[in-house]
Amino acid sequence: MIMVTGANGQLASLVLQKLTERHVPAVGGTRSPAEGQRRLDFDDPTSLDLTGVSTLVLVSAGYAEDDRVITRHQAVVDAAVRDGVSHVVYTSLTGDGDHLGFALAHRATEQLIKASGLGWTVLRNGLYAELFGALLTWTADGVESAFGDGALAAVARADLAEAAAVAAGNPTAHAGRTYELVGEPVTAARVAESLGVAHRTMGLGEYRARLRADDSLLPFQPSMLASIATSVRHGFLSTTSPDLAQLIGRPLTDPFTVATDTAAAMRPDIG
Repeated sequence: MIMVTGANGQLASLVLQKLTERHVPAVGGTRSPAEGQRRLDFDDPTSLDLTGVSTLVLVSAGYAEDDRVITRHQAVVDAAVRDGVSHVVYTSLTGDGDHLGFALAHRATEQLIKASGLGWTVLRNGLYAELFGALLTWTADGVESAFGDGALAAVARADLAEAAAVAAGNPTAHAGRTYELVGEPVTAARVAESLGVAHRTMGLGEYRARLRADDSLLPFQPSMLASIATSVRHGFLSTTSPDLAQLIGRPLTDPFTVATDTAAAMRPDIG
């Protein structure tokens, strides 16, 4: 049996959908399970029952400080070893992302999985095209960002979900492999042009000040988002790779279109 963690999240729910489309039986694990799902709370070790699971798709339990994320992942890997799981497919972070503020937890998790004795596949996911579009801020006369002229090798979330389904559906074929799952370079200026508006580049200091003033963000998120902006701006997230197209066996969903559509959906209604 395949289990996908974080089943109610955007990526994990898509992975389950892709597995269903491929007629591959799978169950979702989540702290708030719906019918047919299994309770799996990374912060509650007593809930980590992986009995009967042969392949575990470990969707990163982010949105926390590194120590908490790594502790969560260690607990799940320990449960996988205890309960006889054969293979772990981990949704990690693109190799270009080592400069990002949330990279350490991913690299630490890769190491602990490889040291566990379990079979493994590491999916080094690029940043979502949906995220890129969402980080463009609308103003009265266009959009603005701290991305400058930099490009992001953005990738559609659905393509990453399909890659995870492929790897989980045939773990033996992908054992011991690390895949760089990135898309094609997208720039803020090109998205703005497609939207028919201007793009203004703000300085990183201005961007960080805005993030710090945003009460909706968790304490660790301003530095995380600022690290994305500076990495894109200075050309550290634009490397491409054929891995994703080869893994899913088709051309990639156009990340430029996804980013543009996401930004357009966030445009304020001035009517």
